[in-house]
Amino acid sequence: MLHQQTTLNCNGQLLDLTDPIVMGILNVTPDSFYDGGKYENVKVMLKQVEQMIKDGASIIDVGGMSSRPGAKIIDEAEELNRVLPIIQEIKQYFPKKIISIDTVRSGVAAKSVEAGASIINDISAGNIDKKMFSTVAKLGVPYILMHMQGKPEDMQQSPDYQDVTVEVLDFFIEKIGQLRDLGVKDIILDPGFGFGKTIEHNYHLLKKLTIFKILDLSLLIGISRKSMIYKVLNNSPQDALNGTTVLNTMALDRGAKILRVHDVKEARETITLWKQLNNTTTKTL
Repeated sequence: MLHQQTTLNCNGQLLDLTDPIVMGILNVTPDSFYDGGKYENVKVMLKQVEQMIKDGASIIDVGGMSSRPGAKIIDEAEELNRVLPIIQEIKQYFPKKIISIDTVRSGVAAKSVEAGASIINDISAGNIDKKMFSTVAKLGVPYILMHMQGKPEDMQQSPDYQDVTVEVLDFFIEKIGQLRDLGVKDIILDPGFGFGKTIEHNYHLLKKLTIFKILDLSLLIGISRKSMIYKVLNNSPQDALNGTTVLNTMALDRGAKILRVHDVKEARETITLWKQLNNTTTKTL
């Protein structure tokens, strides 16, 4: 087995994944499941970005199109109008901060990288826009490869697998091969919790997460305030922070390197305590 890649080249800026890091979510959308419509203008968004950076976010993930269950694909021009101004502002005020663009479109990805983003986060793994993989290769930036069964508008209607972990693993192997053939060097894997998966599928994936270590690529986990938490606890996204922390801790134990979250401070604290536990030497009394 090869050693897992721990350094990613983000347009000349190195991102070190030796220790787990936090990706802060910035949804500039009116309809995201948790924070939709919360950030109505650039000034408010920049204040949120500043807070996430203070709280310990290594990456700011900007998304202009909701991927909640039932969400439809919006017009590309509208998506660009949402994401480009905030990417440009973040780059101006926080020039050293790494920005990822959460999009399924190669055109949005390319223009966002031109504006200052240096990671592409694609929930569709190139299945919605067939030009995405070649665009990623041309841009030469890290690519977050996520598994999703179906599309956001229909993914939760009837998810079905023989063995969800094996099928996601096979999916990754196939897609990684396609990306490598195009010359893409830096790939991050996201199992896609909640994307075309039942609650049982999600927990099966989490329980078996260590299987993805055989691919020698860093794992991103995005479970923040999702229904796999609040439906089990019978509460709501607003009440799902404690559950998020618990499952993030379990994900760290199983090899997660990036926690994609709404609540950066709590995720950073989770990583700090997890590291303390794993770095503590047990002495015989």
